[in-house]
Amino acid sequence: MPVSRPFLHLWFAIALIAGWAFWTPAKAQNLAKSEVRTEQVQAQLLAHAPQGVPLGLAPEAATGQPVWVGLRLTHAPDWHTYWKNSGDSGLPTELQWTLPPGVMAGDIAWPLPKKIPIGELANYGYEGTVLLPVPLIITPEYQPSALADSLPIQLKASWLVCRQECIPQDGEFSLQLPLRSSTALHGGEFEAALRSQPSALAGAHQISLQDGGQRLAVRVAGLPASVRGQTLELFPETPGVIVTAATLAAPGAAVGPRSWSQRWDGDIWSADLPVSPDRAESPTHMPLVLTAGTQGWRADAPVAGDWPALAPVAGVSPALEAALKANAALGAAGGAPVGALTGVPTATFLLALLGALVGGAVLNLMPCVFPVLAIKVLGFAQHADDRRAHRVSGLAYSAGVVLSFLALGALMLALRAAGAQLGWGFQLQSPGVVAALAVLFTVIGLNLAGVFEFGQFVPSGVATLEARHPVVNAFFSGVLAVAVASPCTAPFMGASLGLAVGLPAAQALLVFGAIGLGMALPYLAASWLPAVARLLPRPGAWMEVFRKFLAFPMFGTTAWLLWVLGQQSGIDGAGALLALLVTLALLLWALGLHGRARRVIATVSIAILALLAPAIGPYVLKSPEIGGGSVEAAAGARWQPWSPERVGAVLAGGQPVFVDFTAAWCVTCQYNKKTTLANEEVWGAFERAKVRTFRADWTRRDAAITAELARLGRSGVPVYLLQAPGKPPIVLSEILSVADVKQALERL
Repeated sequence: MPVSRPFLHLWFAIALIAGWAFWTPAKAQNLAKSEVRTEQVQAQLLAHAPQGVPLGLAPEAATGQPVWVGLRLTHAPDWHTYWKNSGDSGLPTELQWTLPPGVMAGDIAWPLPKKIPIGELANYGYEGTVLLPVPLIITPEYQPSALADSLPIQLKASWLVCRQECIPQDGEFSLQLPLRSSTALHGGEFEAALRSQPSALAGAHQISLQDGGQRLAVRVAGLPASVRGQTLELFPETPGVIVTAATLAAPGAAVGPRSWSQRWDGDIWSADLPVSPDRAESPTHMPLVLTAGTQGWRADAPVAGDWPALAPVAGVSPALEAALKANAALGAAGGAPVGALTGVPTATFLLALLGALVGGAVLNLMPCVFPVLAIKVLGFAQHADDRRAHRVSGLAYSAGVVLSFLALGALMLALRAAGAQLGWGFQLQSPGVVAALAVLFTVIGLNLAGVFEFGQFVPSGVATLEARHPVVNAFFSGVLAVAVASPCTAPFMGASLGLAVGLPAAQALLVFGAIGLGMALPYLAASWLPAVARLLPRPGAWMEVFRKFLAFPMFGTTAWLLWVLGQQSGIDGAGALLALLVTLALLLWALGLHGRARRVIATVSIAILALLAPAIGPYVLKSPEIGGGSVEAAAGARWQPWSPERVGAVLAGGQPVFVDFTAAWCVTCQYNKKTTLANEEVWGAFERAKVRTFRADWTRRDAAITAELARLGRSGVPVYLLQAPGKPPIVLSEILSVADVKQALERL
């Protein structure tokens, strides 16, 4: 039995097994397109058509067959978005639909809002989770093709999410609504949202201006007898007409131009409201929403009397306008196209090349690279007396490493040129890539442990490729080494990589190539020096023991990848992948059996895998729920989640900040986090200097963090930033020590 495993076999088998194991149905793919997540809001496009999509019916005949779509907003604690009238500040959520001809979207059926006090101001909006339903009108003009099985729906939504600060956000969503089946998965949510609509009130309502247009007198009839005598909440649909903050106080609690009152005269509810001196409209009708607990009613009446002259006002409040301008400037800084790239002085460029070469060589000591190199040790031992085989293998491995670094660098530069926000190590920011690597290392480990042999279930032509193409095997060894090693490069060549992404393409690719050459150099030198081959032990039984021992570094790498996935997709995602890996291991073991046992157990294994993959596979790619076990949720009180707005607010308040740019897949980040950044001496120094600490988690792709790293001249993590108000930022060493932090604090 040959000791060195065929990497070409492995890639062929993984393409078949892992690709099938991680297949997800179209429904899961649509789910991914219908969801947008930010640090403050989880937004998802939902649909509800319990009787299917009515086709070929006149509008009056289709009224009994409701088709609804809606944007569900789940807010992080203390954050809120706004109702159709946002109150003293804010902006309502806006929805722009793209629908096929013959399909029209109605207005948002706004659920009942709540009053959100902001100091002495009042906003109208939503906290927690809210669904904004919109009816779809299917007209006879909608004529899908005979082959169409779904109605495509696209939405561009924008919302303003606020706490103390306000952040404009938007997202693009799409889903496919089945034409020939019902859609009622979210029926309960739509029914609850529609129940939360205010009921229309019939009656002789009156709204009139009093005191020369300074106050508004309201009389509403037809309210249910069950609420008579109760204190009601009032929400005007027309913004900027009344003093919004007046309704925060209990009716009649204060006397003056900003107070209000309400009373019952039998079955008539009356209110006296102050008109805003800064109102922007003089409406002829005033639709009002009245609420009592979870019940709501809508009254609309003409306004009697003459409005006083309008006062000139800004379109939004000064505070909100400042917040919007600040965020717009930040977005422009992070995403604006840059000018033509220019080279750097020759001495600087040569220094970057040297740093990249040395850093690439040091990569061979990283634990994420060791499992792949350990397999190459077996190849050395197997061909201890074959100098030509050594040299060919060394050249092929080096070519795989260098070309892979060049390919990664070219891909990153191309995507950056196209406007994508990426950084070095971006492949491990994708849960799909992390899961695929976990499958790969699990299969390698099982193979090294002797659980199965590739030759037992792949065609004989493929099984003989190792003997015919050892060069290809060595080449793919280098490719695999780069796939797991590149995220570890930032600690050793952060400055070189940061410089490379700002250089012209030719110079940047030379830096990437130097990293690959540095990583391949030790193996290449060993393959060409006979003295190294003579130091290796002679082939023997020890090689089989060593081969099985190497399975454990593979399983260790899988455990690390599962932990990384847990930071990206939560405990459910890591658990789902682990269950799929166990089932995959059962299948591989079964394929190594013989006779009837192989057929029975393999069939059962395939059936289990076929059931589990669509049932729990989507959890692998799904983001964890807000507040549900993320890295930042577990960071503790000492660390706050990073955002440019938070850091800017702290600096504006006169306090210095320390920012830890980190990622779960970054080994150096985790080492620094458990040692230097957990040191009580460091925290004592932070407290004495009154430093606020922030953690920017780059485990999943984050355009804002990528833009900030680029501003600092870096393209990977870890990066440690210390900044005092009015002073330039201090970027600390990637290999962080207690002395480094204390010395930096003394420079503030």
